[in-house]
Amino acid sequence: MSRHTAGAEVALARVMAHCGGDPAEAMGYLSSAIAGAPHHPDAYAVIAELRQSAPAATTAFAEGARSPGGLAAQAFLMFLDDDMDDATLTVGTITGFAPTVAWAAAPWFGDPRFLASVSAEALAEAAMRTMDYGHPLDTDDVRERFRPWFRAIETVSARHPRPESLARMAILLRACGLIPASLALCDTADAVERTMLTEVVRGGTWRRVGDLEQAAAAFERATELSPTNWSLYLDLADIRADQGDFAAAVDLTDRGLAHGPAEITLRAARAAYRTRLTGSAADLADLVEMAPRLPNAGYRNLLIDQACDGPNLPADLVAAAHNVRES
Repeated sequence: MSRHTAGAEVALARVMAHCGGDPAEAMGYLSSAIAGAPHHPDAYAVIAELRQSAPAATTAFAEGARSPGGLAAQAFLMFLDDDMDDATLTVGTITGFAPTVAWAAAPWFGDPRFLASVSAEALAEAAMRTMDYGHPLDTDDVRERFRPWFRAIETVSARHPRPESLARMAILLRACGLIPASLALCDTADAVERTMLTEVVRGGTWRRVGDLEQAAAAFERATELSPTNWSLYLDLADIRADQGDFAAAVDLTDRGLAHGPAEITLRAARAAYRTRLTGSAADLADLVEMAPRLPNAGYRNLLIDQACDGPNLPADLVAAAHNVRES
């Protein structure tokens, strides 16, 4: 929607609010205007007026809001009510659903009152919600639309540097391709307190850019901070397998199984890496049996590919593994 069209929606809303006497219908026009031009201030000005003149109607509209534009209007009403945390969570939700719209360009999202009040925990959760639907974020267009998010992260992380919240915000920066900024935020978190999550995020960032040794070092530190977390050993085993060190990968899955002996993904990884290292037909058979029950098909296929490159494997077992992969 163009600014001109958004302006027409606002004009209609003003008529409905003040002349037509239907503030609920006015809110519908205003939410449509926001959806078309989230940065345009006029719609928010009229909503603020309606909040004063028709509070029951605006509350009813907010409670029934379902469309992205309606939820964006609801978020602004939360801002007006000083509910900054729920406001940012709502913007995170609609951004995740429709990241092609610059929802955070709403003037209130950069307002000093908002940035001084929203909690680090809420902003971190909102940042995670922007990634809920798996849309690609590492593009110039997305980075431009997400500038208000980056400004908010910078401001709130400086005001209230809670390590786990900063680590979660760093995940969004990584998803948007801002690798140095993501790593710097992890360093800021470390300056307050070292946590397992920060090391996991840092390790994932290094792995994304292909620096497997730095990634492995970060996950090693994570296991030191949380030595009974089986999933950390699996992550580290996968990195060592990517480096071609299958002996280390097997050892790490064994260490993980000491803490999660029933974890099928860990057991399947151990079988795959033992097969690749030793050519064990028994381990490949175990992998074939477990593979259909693995929750992540992409990871299952990766393990099968790794295993089937093992030495001197029976052709019938390799064929069975490939059949599972193609199922």
